[in-house]
Amino acid sequence: MAKLLLVAPTCNGEDIGEAWVAHQWARRLGERHDVTLLTYHKQGATPASQQLSNVKIVEWSEPPILGRAERLNSILKPGYIPFYYRARRWIRQAISDGVRFDIVHQPVPVAMRYPSPAANLGLPLVIGPVGGGLSTPPGFAADDGSAPWYTKLRSIDQYRLRWDPLLRASYASADCVLGIAGYVEEILSPVRVRRFEVMSETGIDVVPPSIDRSARAGPVRLLYAGRLIRTKGARDIIRAMAVLRDLPVELAIVGDGPDRGECEALIASLDLGKRISVLGWRQKGELPQFYRDADIFVFPSYREPGGNVALEAMSFSLPLIVVDRGGPGSATSDLCAIKLGISTPEALANDIAAAVRKLVANPELRARMAAASYAHAQKTALWSAKLDQMDAIYAELMNTPKLSLSQSRSA
Repeated sequence: MAKLLLVAPTCNGEDIGEAWVAHQWARRLGERHDVTLLTYHKQGATPASQQLSNVKIVEWSEPPILGRAERLNSILKPGYIPFYYRARRWIRQAISDGVRFDIVHQPVPVAMRYPSPAANLGLPLVIGPVGGGLSTPPGFAADDGSAPWYTKLRSIDQYRLRWDPLLRASYASADCVLGIAGYVEEILSPVRVRRFEVMSETGIDVVPPSIDRSARAGPVRLLYAGRLIRTKGARDIIRAMAVLRDLPVELAIVGDGPDRGECEALIASLDLGKRISVLGWRQKGELPQFYRDADIFVFPSYREPGGNVALEAMSFSLPLIVVDRGGPGSATSDLCAIKLGISTPEALANDIAAAVRKLVANPELRARMAAASYAHAQKTALWSAKLDQMDAIYAELMNTPKLSLSQSRSA
């Protein structure tokens, strides 16, 4: 059992996104290690101290002015600046007081634009899983008008990894950086990372029973589940459905976001209202039934950092159609997914249509891919396997000499 310091500026099992991811890490690591968590209490949310009984928690209140524009806050995280200084001051004081930690692990933020408050303090440091930083393919640049203006600030990240000394020092000093997919190592290439491992940012507790869909009759049901933003490709599935009018195929779109209006307008203009259902946002507990009801999972996101949604779909024995870029391409294999290239919206819609047509025409292929998906999820998606891998990394780092605090301060 390691004495572990977990750094997570947001941690809330009742929320979604990174707050939920951090909560999963804290809860599960607390089952195996002696964990102290440094985090913020977001205004109006249940404190982490009331949600996690197996973790020691140091929790500061987020400044009240911050966090009101949710999407803007999730990208820029203005509250991270005061959190960084509070956490760094706390770690320095703890070390000065003789408090011992074997490992510091910072699992969030996932984006690679935030320096770690634990960098260069003489403790073994793990950062990640981190990801993001993928650019929009040139052929899609003119088709991204629904995205809020501030999302374009992500383009600054590539320059910061080259020139921001604080950010570069965090990754250069980390003893291990976890990336949510293999492409992350290439993005981090401007920094000399000591050790890099691939690991998705979250996992599955138990893979549900496998599903046999061979006796189903009626239309083949496609499922898209995810936030409705242009880069995730819902529009391209809708355009593909217009090419598939001759086939008995229906599409369920589960999710909400700024691109929903564009999607609904496109469905109306193509007269596909009887074949496509836009179901909006649903609670996490409702999603399993959508996966069970589907026959094929289609998720052509062309700038998707992680592969969690693909892992979730595979755990429900679904064959997949994904873009071979970023997380979904990395999380799947050719046995369970048809992986598409990316060039233009027109080409992507046609490629999706061709992939759907291939699977609709060949139920045996669908069944083989479904079985391969389930096996792949069992092998790669479970939290138990992820924690075993983390335990091995922690053990190796704990046995590697590290600079003392005085040495690191002079570095």
